[in-house]
Order: sequence, then C-alpha cells, then structure tokens
Amino acid sequence: MRKLILKMDMSLDGYVGHGDGDPGWLLQYHDEEVTDYQVSELSSAGVHAMGRGVYEEMAPHWQASDGPIADAMNGIPKAVFSRSPFEGTWPTTTVHRGDLASEIGALKDQDGGPVLAHGGSRFAQSLTQANLIDEYHLLVHPITLGQGLPLFGGPLRLRLTETRTFPRGSALLTYTRLSDQP
Repeated sequence: MRKLILKMDMSLDGYVGHGDGDPGWLLQYHDEEVTDYQVSELSSAGVHAMGRGVYEEMAPHWQASDGPIADAMNGIPKAVFSRSPFEGTWPTTTVHRGDLASEIGALKDQDGGPVLAHGGSRFAQSLTQANLIDEYHLLVHPITLGQGLPLFGGPLRLRLTETRTFPRGSALLTYTRLSDQP
C-alpha cells in the first residue's frame, strides 16, 4: 500500500495562502536547494492528487512551462477531486467524484510511488479530517501572513520525523499522524 503525502508550502503562522490565491509571498524563498527538493519529491510521486481549484490554477501554468518541475507535473498522472462536474483537460488526468475516503483508498491500494496531495486548503482539510494523510511534508517559510487560508481546520496530533533547512530560511518539516486522534 502506498502512502498519501500532503505537500504544502505555508507561512510560519499556518496559512497556505492569501485569500486572493496569489503565491507571490512564497516565491521569494525558493532557491536552488528548494527547487532540487521539489523536483525530487514531485518526481517520486505515483500520482498527483488535488482539488479542482488547485488543478485549475496548476494545469495551464505547468502545461506552458518546461524544466524539471514541469516534467514531473506534466508526466505523472493527476487525480482531481471535485463534487462539481468538470472535465480535466491536462493530459493524464482522472476526475474523481465519489466518496473521498473510498477514492483515496483505491489510489493507495495501487502499486507505485506515493500519492502526493497538493491541496488547496479545503482539500487538505478534507483529507486531514478523514484521517487519510500518512505524512505531512510542510515547507514552512519565514513569513507571517496574519490572515489567509489556514492549512488545518481542527485539532490534529502529529509526530515530527524529519527536518531540513534551506539557505533562505525555509524549513521542511515532515510529520506522521498519530493514530490516537482527538
């Protein structure tokens, strides 16, 4: 059984973005080492899972891009979760409309690299509330936003399993969930 890993960039105060969706605040912290980490993690995925909103933001961007991150995003299958009807036009995309836990369970039962979930915040919160995430890979940037889209929507107990720092002050925190959730 493969793992479901939530990969998210976030601010020090726990937000994954401004309400306007502009990712500019986090780009200032991306350096060569962060890019190398991202290429490695994205390339290891067996499938990229995301909500429809993130899919609609990412699809045109990565399809028009080139380079190692674009190669991983364009070449690896995408699983998009949406309750609203829409068609995924990004090659290798499958749209999932069924029960989230059942659909994720079916992906985890397949062979291959991990299921790498990208979010957005509502999708990440849904995965967390259903106890579906095996590991959290949180790239925390040294900035506070004061408000925005929170990553977590309720209590969650985690165990820190790995840390890594980057030259511009960002820290990768890897957590596993504890089985005795509140």
